[in-house]
Amino acid sequence: MASAAEQETVDQEHATGHAATGEPPGAPAPVVRPGSATPLGARYRVAPDGVAGTNFALWAGGAEAVEVCLYDDRGAETRLPLTELTHEIWHGFVPGVHPGQRYGFRVHGRWDPWTGARWNPAKLLLDPYARAVDGEFELPPEVYGHVRDWPQPQVADTVRDDRDSAPYVPKGVVVHDDAPDDGWTDDRRPKTPLADSVIYELHVRGFTQLHPGIPERLRGTYAGLAHPAAIGHLRRLGVTAVELLPVHQFAHEDHLLRRGRRNYWGYNSVGYFAPHAGYAATGTRGQQVEEFKEMVRALHAAGIEVILDVVYNHTAEAGERGPTLSLRGIDNRGYYRLPADARRYTDYTGCGNTLHVVQPHVLRLITDSLRYWVTEMGVDGFRFDLAAALARSMHDVDMLSPFLAVIAQDPVLRRVKLIAEPWDVGSGGYQVGAFPPLWAEWNDRYRDAVRDFWRGALPDVRDLGYRLSGSSDLYAWGGRRPYASVNFITAHDGFTLRDLVSYERKHNEANGEGNRDGTDDNRSWNCGAEGGSDDPAVDALRWRQLRNLLTTLLVSTGVPMLVAGDEMGRTQGGNNNAYCQDNEVSWVDWSLLDEEPAGGAAGTDGTDAPDGADPTENGPLGLHRLTVRLLALRRAHPVLRRRAFFSGRRQAPDGLRDLAWFTPYGAEMTEADWYAPASTLGLFLSGRDIPGRDALGEKITDDSFLTVLHAGARPVDFTLPGPPWAGAYELVVDTARTDQRAAPGTVHKGGAVVRVPARAVLLFRVVA
Repeated sequence: MASAAEQETVDQEHATGHAATGEPPGAPAPVVRPGSATPLGARYRVAPDGVAGTNFALWAGGAEAVEVCLYDDRGAETRLPLTELTHEIWHGFVPGVHPGQRYGFRVHGRWDPWTGARWNPAKLLLDPYARAVDGEFELPPEVYGHVRDWPQPQVADTVRDDRDSAPYVPKGVVVHDDAPDDGWTDDRRPKTPLADSVIYELHVRGFTQLHPGIPERLRGTYAGLAHPAAIGHLRRLGVTAVELLPVHQFAHEDHLLRRGRRNYWGYNSVGYFAPHAGYAATGTRGQQVEEFKEMVRALHAAGIEVILDVVYNHTAEAGERGPTLSLRGIDNRGYYRLPADARRYTDYTGCGNTLHVVQPHVLRLITDSLRYWVTEMGVDGFRFDLAAALARSMHDVDMLSPFLAVIAQDPVLRRVKLIAEPWDVGSGGYQVGAFPPLWAEWNDRYRDAVRDFWRGALPDVRDLGYRLSGSSDLYAWGGRRPYASVNFITAHDGFTLRDLVSYERKHNEANGEGNRDGTDDNRSWNCGAEGGSDDPAVDALRWRQLRNLLTTLLVSTGVPMLVAGDEMGRTQGGNNNAYCQDNEVSWVDWSLLDEEPAGGAAGTDGTDAPDGADPTENGPLGLHRLTVRLLALRRAHPVLRRRAFFSGRRQAPDGLRDLAWFTPYGAEMTEADWYAPASTLGLFLSGRDIPGRDALGEKITDDSFLTVLHAGARPVDFTLPGPPWAGAYELVVDTARTDQRAAPGTVHKGGAVVRVPARAVLLFRVVA
């Protein structure tokens, strides 16, 4: 935001047209050459006659005039009209404009909100193609195209506000993005197959803000995530990809700013090409671009891919009472879905507006942005927020929609990881299992089934069986594979894993919305006490449940997704919607790995801990070590990372199935067993004939495994299946043990009866 003195400078100088270029008052204004209609945005280049400058190009359908506005370091403005118009693109080449120059657009046209026309040249607009953004969006009344505080609020959005917004909004920055080779050759990318991936969802700021090994000046930034201390944790854990919460430039909502809060998650995009300036340590005049690239390089060098969580379904301009920051002022009717009452907005997102992806120029904006992040910023894939909104044609979700069709044929985008959040808030928006090949999906049915099983709320185990084995009922069509299912138990929205076993009700009072925000469908169990507890038995049970949930996730077929901090038991104090908590509520608490957890090493069923157990293991340290062991086990065994669905059929010569389910009596489950309530089941994965071949064309074989899941409150006897399934089993994971530094290693004969502790997972490897 500009100071009063800076505003006075703007008022005195912008009419001369020279302040931003450093010319003295009275000097001739820069001559704007015709330039080119492509590429869109601000592109620095050298003209054929050797003159360096920047080409500006803006699609603004229906506009009457466009000015590019240049700003010097004092905030003084130079307005230059773009008089060339080609296919609704206003363009011009301005000599002498170099990288680091701040700029914006003013777009002239009709003000008629009743027909959807909301042009207002008093509002400085961010270039949708800006590669970098300098400054933050504060939201005083001046940044609204209408009079925000009009005494009749029901019609306030129809009254034009003619106050200049330039002092109160950030500016785009010209970036030299035609630099020599940035090193994005294919051999630098890890290129991890999706079937082998382990995704780790993290927030750039939240992951690094409290890390003691990261220098304080780098915490909360892209450079902080690139630091060896941050990358070291990821490598030791064994994840293959980070999924970054939104890093496109975003704005904070007015209702949050008025309450002294800020949008922490970032699902409020306003610049689809610009890395969010608030996460930059090196500067915001274009330096954030190179800082982001260096972060990607560092992660790639460690074998870790970068997936971006992207929000192309809506923008930060919200509904008709929202601010005018960019697209609304460029062409409201061209960029947004409008209903018959064009003063309003069609809202499939719950955020006030929906981008009109059917429009060619909107589709071009999105796909240009995606390609830019792949080819110039080096990222390896995308998770699409509310992807069903992007797949809508005129109204309904359509899997042959223009957006999905363009992605499928694009030679760049069809090669990267594409993950859909397969729903939106509109009618018919829930589309889990419906996206076409190439796409993976967040599988919330996996989340719900696993949560319900471990809290004892499943009426039967039919749904659980599908979820643990790759969700073939959802994805075994059209050439899709088990890795179409991104399995998760927690995500950024909702309870953390620790809160899932500590709270049965949300506690979002700190958000300032009367605890009305956030879902009430948590499917959680607090283990006998709400929130923090001094009862050692309650605390020990919670840590065991955490081990159960993580083990279930990491031995399931599909692509597992972990949330940063869950591997060490991070808590948000029961807040299941911490979108506005940019503080210790949301930041990863690294001290968890240094402290001795409460609860000791007592077993939850009253038994003592195993001999030699370290009491610090029944807590964050033990949970972290178990996660590391499970990920190493998953990495070593392709039977846990299958690329094809199970057949379940008996195979010669001994009638062994590739997938079999067992009751506690050691017998295969019958049809009736699937329909009956059950707290115990065994899952046998055969590694003998895994479909597919390795890189050398050889047949893939592996060990076989038996997973026993027991959610009951009392121990149970389980008969291990004998021949032909196995002659002997080695116990490699026992979640009832507090000491997770190594595998238990005990060996049991096939047909033997083992005692499964209350609420525990036993994972056996077939050894004979």
